[in-house]
Amino acid sequence: MAASAMHICFSPFLRKKPRHHDGKSSSRKICQETSAIFWKPNKSVVLHDANVSLGPYSLAGSALEDISARDLRPQKVTVSVVSSILDVPPKDWDECAVDASGLQNFNPFLSHAFLSSLEESGCLVKETGWLPQHVIAQDEYKNIIGAVPLYLKSHSYGEFVFDHAWADAYYRYGSRYYPKFQCCVPFTPVTGQRILLRNTWFRDEVFDILLSALKDLTVKLQVSSLHVTFPSETEWNKMKTCGFLQRIGMQYHWKNRKYKNFDEFLMDMKQNKRKCIRQERKKIVSQNLKMKRLRGDEIKAKHWDSFYEFYQNTTDNKWGRAFLTRDFFHNMGSKMGDQVLLIVAEDDGELVAGALNLIGGSTLFGRLWGCIPGAYYPSLHFEACYYQAIEAAIEMNLEKVEAGAQGEHKIQRGYLPVTTYSCHYIVDDGFRDAIGNFLSQEMNQINLVMKMLHDSGPFREGIEF
Repeated sequence: MAASAMHICFSPFLRKKPRHHDGKSSSRKICQETSAIFWKPNKSVVLHDANVSLGPYSLAGSALEDISARDLRPQKVTVSVVSSILDVPPKDWDECAVDASGLQNFNPFLSHAFLSSLEESGCLVKETGWLPQHVIAQDEYKNIIGAVPLYLKSHSYGEFVFDHAWADAYYRYGSRYYPKFQCCVPFTPVTGQRILLRNTWFRDEVFDILLSALKDLTVKLQVSSLHVTFPSETEWNKMKTCGFLQRIGMQYHWKNRKYKNFDEFLMDMKQNKRKCIRQERKKIVSQNLKMKRLRGDEIKAKHWDSFYEFYQNTTDNKWGRAFLTRDFFHNMGSKMGDQVLLIVAEDDGELVAGALNLIGGSTLFGRLWGCIPGAYYPSLHFEACYYQAIEAAIEMNLEKVEAGAQGEHKIQRGYLPVTTYSCHYIVDDGFRDAIGNFLSQEMNQINLVMKMLHDSGPFREGIEF
């Protein structure tokens, strides 16, 4: 990050001079100022609801020939901003989310149930630096035909696409980076549609209208930038043509080759990797740990209370901030039912660790992990987060397991690197050019690393995905 910040700060594309600090105290001042904008953002940045309406926008296209003349054919689209997803009927939001991806590839994190659980439980409020500003598109008959999960933010935490160096560069040049707009699923590095559209004959036009409205809103509210993180590859490519900078990242996913069981998956691995996995799984048995996979009504209040303790322990150990509340886990579990898979470990009947997963149309999404404070169980993290997830995906005939962000240690356990995407609309011309140059170099480096990792993968020669 330090290198990228230096590249941006002293780029010849920037037309401003950086702030200078004299004497020996310069480094201390920089540290104090950086701390002020990153660790106490809510005291220096005040978030306000947008409360605006954009449009109406005219639909230029014509209907398909097979549409009945009796059908209502909208001519205009109005775009508005709502300060809570609770202002949108769950049925309307979910219809946009399902149509956007298709039921087979439905992403549970985009559901009204998941996003409303975050809002209702106090995770997404002004005090935490996440102010919901969802963008809704309606036709003249008041039908919701598009939705965008959008947040006005006073910091860069909980995103998994790191732009702290960009914020630092803005600050050094006397500019303001926060607040910024973030189009995403909060605290969730999961790829999915970000422009949620009903399956209408004019959906392509609505996509363009919503994208234009997002950019207009960014400029109108004098926000520094708009960031769309973990969109689909199709959206990523479309946004490039609309002035967004492209960025890529890397995650590790397990893919199901129609395995009948875990042992069949192991037979695709190189011998040394297969041996290592078996040894790690034996350690669970030798520690007398009992693994359970719980769904829906099997998950009781005591499980969520314990898991919240595990989650807090994880954030404490990583010097993080526990944005998620105890109520979130209870609310989410109640609303999402069988879409939730909680993998737990018991030691002599006591819950000692857990891993939270959500079940999508074709994917098992691994999200959070934690264990009781002060405990150490060798290989339990690998068992709960990776091996149990693989077994569950095989049983449910799911195509893949997404095990979350980061972690090259996942490769030797059967999870291969895949590309993730993000798009960035930077209002200032000078910063846009400088950041664009950095992203171009970063993309080349990531592509090179991914190739090297694939070439030295854990699977036997001839195994293809």
